[in-house]
Amino acid sequence: MSASKIVMRLVSISFTVLLFLMVVYGLYQLGLRSYSYGYRIFAEPPVTAGEGSDKLVQIKNSMSDSDIAKLLEGKGLIRDQWLFVLQLKLSGYSGKLISGYYTLNTSMTADEMMQIMSQETAEDTEQEKSQ
Repeated sequence: MSASKIVMRLVSISFTVLLFLMVVYGLYQLGLRSYSYGYRIFAEPPVTAGEGSDKLVQIKNSMSDSDIAKLLEGKGLIRDQWLFVLQLKLSGYSGKLISGYYTLNTSMTADEMMQIMSQETAEDTEQEKSQ
């Protein structure tokens, strides 16, 4: 065998090993990020710890789940609108959010916000009866 064939063989093997390691590293990173995102679906902490700040939010009948999530993210109540949409779809509150005005706090979890937005308040019920 000539020296050039040996060098080409070593370069080919090195390239194959490098490509294999890059694929393995990419799959490892994908797994870490997927696990982290999946964990956050069920255990996302509130935006702020402690007291937080109150924000007034208006949910309209015409709003979709992603519109509500975008509104909450814009008000600083959640970190990731797509995570909230997934949380809503996987919770028992999907399709149960009621239009109205809600005072939500940045120290609430997404589940607590969903619970509040899915309950009719006494004010909402009185307004509907008077109309």
